[in-house]
Amino acid sequence: MWKLWNFKLFSRKLMQKLTLKMKIKEKRKRYCPYCKKHTLQKVSLQKGGSKRGSLKKGSLLRAKRRGLARGFGNLGKYGSKPAVTKFKRTVKSSKQIGMIFACPECGKKSVTSFSHRVKRVEIK
Repeated sequence: MWKLWNFKLFSRKLMQKLTLKMKIKEKRKRYCPYCKKHTLQKVSLQKGGSKRGSLKKGSLLRAKRRGLARGFGNLGKYGSKPAVTKFKRTVKSSKQIGMIFACPECGKKSVTSFSHRVKRVEIK
């Protein structure tokens, strides 16, 4: 039993070391659902979405003054802040990356449904 537990711990630590950096080739042969054939597709990374403007907080306050957050109980986004322990929680050190594949023949792009959790990604 102890050997099995020790192996699981060892494999977890090994996986953490392996997932620090991911090397991806610039082009990958992949099936294109639009052309319905295998093509050599260019790989790029999915970028983060655009950030909300600074008006977000102001518009919430304006909505509250208009009377949208009336009544009792938890008012959802107009409610109170969570407990202090939630702010002290640690954040994940790695991010999930999605890969975008561009077909050279039809020009269509497709994003992978399965995204990998890695710290750094290197396209070579």
